[in-house]
Amino acid sequence: MAVRRIGVIAADTAHGCLSGSAALLTLCLRITLRSVRTEGNAMRAVAKYGALATLGSVVLSALVAAPADGADATAGAARGVVRAAQRAAATGITFGACPKAERLPAPIVCGTVEVPLDYAEPDGRTISLTVSRVPASGSPERRQGALVFNPGGPGASGMYFPMAAEVPHWKRIAEAYDLIGYAPRGVGRSAPLSCENPADFGKAPTQSPVHPSESYKRERIAEAKAYARGCARGAGSALAHYNSLNNARDLEVLRAALGEQKLTFMGASYGTYFGALYATLFPSHVGRMVFDSAVNPDPEQVWYRNNLDQSAAFERRWDDFRTWVAKHDATYHLGTDAEAVRRSYEKVRAGVAHKPAGGKVGPGQLQAAMLGAGYYDDYWPSRASALSAYLKGNQQPLIAQAAPRPAGAAESENANAVYTAVECGDAPWPTDFAVWDRDNTALARHAPFETWDNVWTNLPCAYWTAPRQRPAEVRTRPGQLPPTLILAAERDAATPYEGAVELHERLAGSALVTERDAGTHGVSGGGNACVTALVEDYLLHGRTPARRAECAPHAEPDPVSPEPANRLAELHRRHNPGARF
Repeated sequence: MAVRRIGVIAADTAHGCLSGSAALLTLCLRITLRSVRTEGNAMRAVAKYGALATLGSVVLSALVAAPADGADATAGAARGVVRAAQRAAATGITFGACPKAERLPAPIVCGTVEVPLDYAEPDGRTISLTVSRVPASGSPERRQGALVFNPGGPGASGMYFPMAAEVPHWKRIAEAYDLIGYAPRGVGRSAPLSCENPADFGKAPTQSPVHPSESYKRERIAEAKAYARGCARGAGSALAHYNSLNNARDLEVLRAALGEQKLTFMGASYGTYFGALYATLFPSHVGRMVFDSAVNPDPEQVWYRNNLDQSAAFERRWDDFRTWVAKHDATYHLGTDAEAVRRSYEKVRAGVAHKPAGGKVGPGQLQAAMLGAGYYDDYWPSRASALSAYLKGNQQPLIAQAAPRPAGAAESENANAVYTAVECGDAPWPTDFAVWDRDNTALARHAPFETWDNVWTNLPCAYWTAPRQRPAEVRTRPGQLPPTLILAAERDAATPYEGAVELHERLAGSALVTERDAGTHGVSGGGNACVTALVEDYLLHGRTPARRAECAPHAEPDPVSPEPANRLAELHRRHNPGARF
């Protein structure tokens, strides 16, 4: 069959399918796929002749990405995306003064966009997603459109992102783009999820054994079951619709509501995962996309194995922190090598286990504070100083850094609820605790720092009652996407480097930029001039480096006068105190 003929048939069939029922849509698109898949050049035909432009491309791409046993539902959802995007394009977003709850200064403005709760029923219940915006600060002729940002999570809000316009390293980007932040479904004021009373979620002090006893495991199993029941009770049937595929679909509706023909998007951490789903589902609507600190999108990794890999990576990063502290023993007096620093840390752990600092900081709160040092190395000076002060008899720095903040309890509980709902609903999880016990007992022998706390965070997924999905296959073909940019730190713990390599292999034509011998989570915020230059060149001019490029590591923190190097990460931490990623 001639290439041009394939394109015509695909276009006619896909557009005709849109007017039929869900069953007819599935059937005729399957027929289309059988025809198109007989030719290896099918996708090139689509790209060359515009065969599946606009509506047809959305439907066909979604069906290609769908798990085989979910094709009917996915085809219906694909048609729902088209309808919702059409409505959003016609309605747009009415921006005005931001509510005080957002804590956003002028000239940032806020609005909402309506999306279906269930894309298979686009005319059914809708939910409102909150959106923030600051217009491009440059001259009108320099404006390149809107840049949408998601900071990750699941469970984090990006409403603060327009404040990046004031960050020096973002000035040129802010001159060319409207900076767009938003809160994904379930987060903040976007149809918020809750699974338990915030006061119960933030209870303190708590324990954090690195090698838990059988009785402690039974307690945590009971808590996980209760938490899963709380999520089901609080959200009801809606719980099934808080997932990554719907986050990607929401992004398509947001693009349309902003009046953008192509989406320019930057996703960090978890934002890279549903950003990659977007690129797979809606390739014809991709403009420029930056994936910063990439989640491994391999369906076999999502999400159980990704968390195992993360626990192993945090052990390496914990060692990096202790090595740095030892290098500056003259400042902190915690030990002259990493092992000596570990012993000092264990003294602090034993101390707060015996008598919680300020009555609120036990081993669990200490662990959570130290976990922050695994994410961001600009936390290293403050965390080391707190440990040092505690051992000298001053508990106040540790209390200030680790004690729960009642004012942020609801936000923290909401972030955890969304994290749990998305990860539990995205993929199958082991339902027998014996599997978790076997895998993590073995892992904790050489990676004790984070392993079991990671288990307790995710264990509700073993007892999840809402429907689960099979992860979609993230994959694009050569020529299907414009160039995309992937950023990764070689020693990132939250999203191990192997995930960036996997995403690079799956997104044809992507460029991978590696910050060597560095581990800060999120490398685009301004801490590395080499990375900043590459991101600017890509977003402003569409240029990517060679297929793989490297940057030297950013400077280590100064123990005497520490200054946050990654200003975007600092904004994220300030506005998402309860977010996991």
